[in-house]
Amino acid sequence: MSLQSPSRLLELAGQSLLRKQFLTIFTLDKLPREVFPLMFMEAFSMRRLEVLKLMVQSWPFLRLPLGSLMKTPHLETLQAVLRGLDILVAQKVRPRRWKLQVLDLRDVDESFWTIWTGAKVLSCSPEGMSKRQTVEDCPTMGEHQPLKVFIDLCLKKSTLDECLSYLCGWIHYRRDLVHLCCSKVENYSMPTSSFTNLLERIYPESIQELEVWQKSSLNKTGKFAPYLSQMSNLCKLFLAFGYDRELYMSGQWQFTPDLDSPFLCLSYPQMLYIRKISNIKEHLEHLLRCLKNPLVAFTFCDAYLTDRDMECLSQYPSLSQLKELRLTHILMWTTNLEPLGVLLEKVAATLKILILEDCRIQDPQLRVLLPALSCCSQLTTFYFRGNETSTNALKDLLRHTGRLSKLGLELYPAPLESLDNRGHVNWEIFAPVRAELMCTLREVRQPKRIFFGPAPCPTCGSWPSENVDFHLCS
Repeated sequence: MSLQSPSRLLELAGQSLLRKQFLTIFTLDKLPREVFPLMFMEAFSMRRLEVLKLMVQSWPFLRLPLGSLMKTPHLETLQAVLRGLDILVAQKVRPRRWKLQVLDLRDVDESFWTIWTGAKVLSCSPEGMSKRQTVEDCPTMGEHQPLKVFIDLCLKKSTLDECLSYLCGWIHYRRDLVHLCCSKVENYSMPTSSFTNLLERIYPESIQELEVWQKSSLNKTGKFAPYLSQMSNLCKLFLAFGYDRELYMSGQWQFTPDLDSPFLCLSYPQMLYIRKISNIKEHLEHLLRCLKNPLVAFTFCDAYLTDRDMECLSQYPSLSQLKELRLTHILMWTTNLEPLGVLLEKVAATLKILILEDCRIQDPQLRVLLPALSCCSQLTTFYFRGNETSTNALKDLLRHTGRLSKLGLELYPAPLESLDNRGHVNWEIFAPVRAELMCTLREVRQPKRIFFGPAPCPTCGSWPSENVDFHLCS
């Protein structure tokens, strides 16, 4: 007779109890806590909804990670679990055994279930255990503090699905007893009015990342200001209005402002991303003045910068510690770039990424920037494609990068002499010019990854990347 493993014995015991029709709260209160996960999984797979409702009322753990078990939302199962919680949260004196503090509907903790089956999983590591015990997910709760329901929201339709709609309705009538907590909220399609109604149901201090895409006017952002002021733990904010979501720029702590909204005075953004804002010249100075903390990254694209705008970039402390500066698709061929040179001098000790791409920068403007550029000793990435510069100007640029030993990826345009009357590269002319540019560069330093000319390459189709050391197609 073979010996059964402890986990198998618990599984058999749970299955035996599930087969009995008289399972009650009294019976569950007498069971060891180790039986609960296996019984719950069995009842879940068999859709024993009444059993699930009873088990929730006697759940002996701090968290019930239902989301990692219910990969696909199932309304009847969710209803059964919430009906079980209804009985508990309505009681002024909670049962002695009840320890449940968090119902987690996120798919983040599959390890909770697998450790009870005897499976050898990576989530039993210290890292996996710490995830289950984080203060963020399981905050300390007093006897009468609200139950927390955790969920991440990614809204890709104009209306809520049936499970989320039911959950929001259930929480709405139990506001003092249950908090809906969402560390991450993304809205791609829900109308502003419906979305603000949803925000009213979410415990504001739980929101750490908020991302909103709306095909509407910038003045819509003002409607979010009252909610933003309550999100004391918000560390990533991205509000984009009036353009397609495919234009999203990834990164942390992003902020696209409504330039007239009350939340301009927020001081926490570390990355400012501005795109396609036609009236920026009226507000950029005000915006930079309102930012109380230094930015880590500043991105400006698909817009027009006047000489006054350029002066603003060089004057305000909020841009004095930049690690990333990205100016793309901005027509600068008539702009005075001396203030940009001043800004580069200020951030020379911190700047790691400099993107001046598709800006139509010409030879005289480039030469204004060279002294400051040569001081950016921490620079690792430099994009200069899409500018109208000659071979001699590019040679000067390459010579001024001699001290930039940390440069790992460089992108440069084909010089004007190698372009035909349609602006396309003449490869017969460009090949020797590129070789000449490489020789000029090697006189001052040895490049790592460098790319000359258009991208993708019309010959081989390659893009600049870590896998391309040199671009030498002909």
